[in-house]
Amino acid sequence: MGILEARRRPPLVASLEMKFCSACGAPVALRQPPGDNHLRYVCTACATVHYQNPLLVIGAIPEWHDGRILLCRRAIEPRHGLWTLPGGFMENGETTTEAAARETLEEANARVAIGDLYTVYNLPDINQVHLTFRAQLLDLDFFPGAESSEVVLFEERDIPWDELAFRPILYTLQHYFADRAAGEFPLRTGDILKSQKQAVAPTLI
Repeated sequence: MGILEARRRPPLVASLEMKFCSACGAPVALRQPPGDNHLRYVCTACATVHYQNPLLVIGAIPEWHDGRILLCRRAIEPRHGLWTLPGGFMENGETTTEAAARETLEEANARVAIGDLYTVYNLPDINQVHLTFRAQLLDLDFFPGAESSEVVLFEERDIPWDELAFRPILYTLQHYFADRAAGEFPLRTGDILKSQKQAVAPTLI
């Protein structure tokens, strides 16, 4: 989409409902600030503009020396009881690799050496970007964290494909095993939309 085409689109609405200003507590209203092409929540008293931006979800693919991959069974919603790679929202003040290592430690009490960035998925319908890194397990002293009921090392043939919690996890693992068999791990990027119902990875770079 070119710049001129983008400018012809109607103003985009702020994604999360907001009622009060976090700076002064006064009511906010949806307005389009000068020079902006989005509707933003603007404070009716102090005029603070509240910007809402996509969240980063950071994860890891922890692999043991024999090729097995560590998965966590979720003990919380959403997708309670289904399997996922360790991951979660990035915190302020940390790098993406620090977030991947922290999430792996929190969800699986597993220590990892974070490697290269492997997949980047855009989920514009829910305002998220998912980044997943390759990682090497440092030892086998892992056990479930507060958000997991089980943590298990799976060989490729034993991956619970029909019980994976999220499409970015499914697509990441599909590509991971194919790329591992091919002996190279290119950076994979793609868009995942609600309208896509297929159970195979989207076209990626």
